[in-house]
Amino acid sequence: MKPRDIALAVGVAALWGVNFVVIRVGLDHFPPLLFNALRFTVAAVPAVFFVGRPRVPWRWVLAVALALGVTKFSLLFAGMAAGMPAGLSSLVLQSQAVFTVLLAVFLLRERPGRRRLAGLGVAALGIVVVGVGLGADLRGGAFALVIGAAAAWGLSNVATRRAGATDMLRFMVWVSALASPWLIALSLLVDGPAADLAALRAVDLPAVFAVLFVAGAATLGGFAAWGHLIGRYGASTIAPFSMLVPIFGIASAALLLGEPVRPTDVLGGLLVVGGVLAGLLSFPSRSANEALGTVRSNRIPIGTDRS
Repeated sequence: MKPRDIALAVGVAALWGVNFVVIRVGLDHFPPLLFNALRFTVAAVPAVFFVGRPRVPWRWVLAVALALGVTKFSLLFAGMAAGMPAGLSSLVLQSQAVFTVLLAVFLLRERPGRRRLAGLGVAALGIVVVGVGLGADLRGGAFALVIGAAAAWGLSNVATRRAGATDMLRFMVWVSALASPWLIALSLLVDGPAADLAALRAVDLPAVFAVLFVAGAATLGGFAAWGHLIGRYGASTIAPFSMLVPIFGIASAALLLGEPVRPTDVLGGLLVVGGVLAGLLSFPSRSANEALGTVRSNRIPIGTDRS
């Protein structure tokens, strides 16, 4: 890889890691469902009027919109709003690797090798270590909500693989467009019009920045750059850079939000990153890197982070 492309790949991972800190800022201003609805609405409009129709069947666009946009991010935002730290959220979400492979086995009849399964077992152990370390500091089942978000992400990875999208930016714009109405309806139903209007009336510059960052920079800009790199070098070369996301997430949360970093966080993080990465590197030529939410080299990953 050229040095500038290496820098771009690291930069995207950093962008997606810092994005968890920005999500925390957004959640300080908006209820989780409203913030999620704003994120996907801004990601869709006005881009949806310029990118053209998606080049995949509509059923797969809708499936990813419901699994990723409506379920995954709603659970993630709810978990973080309930007390899950931003940095650890970026790490725990890597458990999507386990769910992706398990769902691929049952739904796509794929047969991962023993080394990949062993690596994912190590990653799952890392998640348990992180959860045990949180202990009494965890409030309101926040950890379980983020695990649920990871499971939904795994389902969306399988749907994206079946969709076979070759233009990920266009695909994400339409996923955002189909997710937006559902999220608006859920926000009005769960939070109520009065709460949503009160949050919108109290909007300030940090709140606007949070929405624009997660919708524009992290969602559309990040995927555009990632897709460019995948198209040039292939998924097996670029996918390992996604393992930097939780590192940047935990570091930025510690520096910008003052979140503590426990010894169990470090140990669990090493197990998660090492286990997933070992599974990825074991089969670089034959696998689609499902454990990292990627597809074959002529496709673009649905999301490492990318929150």
